Amino acid sequence: MKLTGNTIFITGGGSGIGRALAEALHKRGNQVIISGRRVERLQATIDANPGMRAVSLDITNPADIQAVAAKLIAEYPNLNVLINNAGIMLPDGAQGQVDDELARSTVDTNLLGPIRMTSALIEHLKKQDSAVVANVTSVLAFVPLAITAVYSATKAALHSYTLSQRYLLRDSKVSFIEIAPPWVRTELMNSSEEERAMPLDEFIAGAVEQLGTGAKEILVGGQAVNMRANPGPNEHAWVNQFNDMFNGG
Repeated sequence: MKLTGNTIFITGGGSGIGRALAEALHKRGNQVIISGRRVERLQATIDANPGMRAVSLDITNPADIQAVAAKLIAEYPNLNVLINNAGIMLPDGAQGQVDDELARSTVDTNLLGPIRMTSALIEHLKKQDSAVVANVTSVLAFVPLAITAVYSATKAALHSYTLSQRYLLRDSKVSFIEIAPPWVRTELMNSSEEERAMPLDEFIAGAVEQLGTGAKEILVGGQAVNMRANPGPNEHAWVNQFNDMFNGG
């Protein structure tokens, strides 16, 4: 991915990784448009970054996605990069009866949201030079965190979907990138002050550096690389060890 001269749309760009990534790319001379449901967060972000733009979007609403996609194509005809970042992460209690509304909201946001957003923009992106779709998954796509089983499953599904799209569009102008963050200090799971998590600025610096290399998978830090390599016939050993750490086992 080229790091300057793009027109970039980022979902979930008002906080956390989305905002930090938007600001880093904005500083490199890209036109960045962010979206989200919390208008006050969007406004604070664009106020702090003159020239950045924002649009309200409910990523769980198919009609809203279609309307925003049409607006983006009309107002930003050079749009060439989509970063599907919006996501929610909540404990879901898969050891018992899972709350259906929580499960549906997580799937709608984390999986169907990126699928629908990409679908709404893909024909436009196919016509653009240096076009990119970047899906933000998680290392939990490879080593699930059991207390957030639905979240982990949506990220594993988005990883799989990214592989399929990359294959199907291998001869097009569109490149597909997967960004799989490790545990990062953000609001997700109240991790802003978590010492075991990677500082946000450290993750963003590493991610942007890797984006500039043309890598298809962005893995920042040794733990992320090792977790990505874990799936296989004996993967449960690491899955158990990882989850024991959170359960005091």
